[in-house]
Amino acid sequence: MQQIECKNEYETKEFARKLASVLKKGDIIVLTGELGSGKTKFTEGVLSYFDLQNDISSPTFTIVNEYHSDKVDIYHFDLYRLTDIYEFENIGGEEYFEKGICILEWGELIEDILPENYLKITFNRDDNDENTRILSIETFGNRFDNIDFTKMV
Repeated sequence: MQQIECKNEYETKEFARKLASVLKKGDIIVLTGELGSGKTKFTEGVLSYFDLQNDISSPTFTIVNEYHSDKVDIYHFDLYRLTDIYEFENIGGEEYFEKGICILEWGELIEDILPENYLKITFNRDDNDENTRILSIETFGNRFDNIDFTKMV
């Protein structure tokens, strides 16, 4: 596991923007952390790399928002309102995994059905500074093994 510190929203978005430069179709990122911890700001950063930053909206009421760029499609899920893994399966959620980059807020709910390779980022607030976030990054499978995330800050 790697940890990075983002001192404000800008640094969170910049980290996500740099991470986006290594993402490709089929990549999955699970974002976990309490409400207001920076998950949507992170997604804004990823979208800005693909010049889609003006299109973002929280998928709170729609479960998934789709973004289409010339390079890759991005699917931003908010699974907070799902009660179990079967709801995700019933909406055809797994079909998105191969279609583009999937960003799954509250994605820990469906970890049991994720493909072997994915990235999990846990957002925690710093007790000493309300603007600082500590991001704990775990890799699953071998897709992200050779990436030093600490150099992206």
